[in-house]
Amino acid sequence: MKNNNLLQRVSALGFPLLEVDNEPNANSTFADMVKSRDTRLWEGFPLVLAQSAGKDLFQYDKVSAYLKKPAEKAALGALLAMSLALYKFLDLKFSWVNSLLEMLPGKNKGEFNGFVSAFKNDADFFVAGKKMSVQRLKTVFSNYSVQSQAQLKEFLSVKDELSLEYSLSQVFSPKQKELFFKKLKREKLTKTDKEYFSRAVKKKVVALANPELHRLAQKLLEG
Repeated sequence: MKNNNLLQRVSALGFPLLEVDNEPNANSTFADMVKSRDTRLWEGFPLVLAQSAGKDLFQYDKVSAYLKKPAEKAALGALLAMSLALYKFLDLKFSWVNSLLEMLPGKNKGEFNGFVSAFKNDADFFVAGKKMSVQRLKTVFSNYSVQSQAQLKEFLSVKDELSLEYSLSQVFSPKQKELFFKKLKREKLTKTDKEYFSRAVKKKVVALANPELHRLAQKLLEG
């Protein structure tokens, strides 16, 4: 495909064929994906739609307005029908799916039912005259979805770690925090460290472990 800028804009919407730093105009990007007739981009259409529609980055009317030819508008409807059929086949419950399905022209609603059947039977089909591989569509969506979930999990893990680090800093001094983790990891403590742990750190740990104190703290925060 000649337009590398389009690949970059698609990447920013969640289908990273190329790395990108700038936020795209999502609706014009969808329109350019339709006009490209690039199989790679059409295979990624369901994924990009899933990652954009929930953030209100996809508006059917606006995308359609960018498409001047009737064949392009028909291709948009077919790609939407294909995407919604894939979600139905995978039993994905997106809140915006029904509203998009209602917007589809009658012809595309008929295509939707045919695409659902094709996904169930592993039967390849045509979208706007272009043959689409059911297996490829499933694989592309699954691979990038798993990747996105892994990235989210990693982000949440780092967030939780930073939150824990901050909370510990509110209770323990740097030295006490160091001994706290050493004790958790069952690392060997010097005699001085043992005495300091018993005298200063352990008392705080006992207090933190008290379920009644935890309950009261939660109650205070709720208030």
